[in-house]
Amino acid sequence: MNRWGQPDGEFLRGVDARIIKFLVYTFSGLCAGLAGLVAASNIKCADSNHSGLFLELDAILAVVVGGTSLTGGRFYLAGAIIGALFIQTLTTTMYMRNVSADVAPVPKAIAIIAVCLLQSPALRRKMAGLMGRKAA
Repeated sequence: MNRWGQPDGEFLRGVDARIIKFLVYTFSGLCAGLAGLVAASNIKCADSNHSGLFLELDAILAVVVGGTSLTGGRFYLAGAIIGALFIQTLTTTMYMRNVSADVAPVPKAIAIIAVCLLQSPALRRKMAGLMGRKAA
């Protein structure tokens, strides 16, 4: 560390680490504030307790609908994007049809159950047996 509190490598290259950190934190705060405004406008109130409720489950569902197995496996970015578009379309459709907020997660739950069943090896063996084919 030099006398100004900067690491020596940054000081010798002429980079002011304090300005870079300030700009990064400022940009991060700006993005967080913008995300908060979008979330508040989406639920039409500034309720910090319910603002991002179950968004992580939507992200997991989008990835699973996109083709990634819950038991592990290969991740497909294009599939995750398509899954996210599907989930957002489903959510927006429910809200545009004035479906109650208590009932709106039901189609997502049905989609989760369908995807989990389609990824299940037991169901695949059973379906292969019904179709008269040998399971891979």
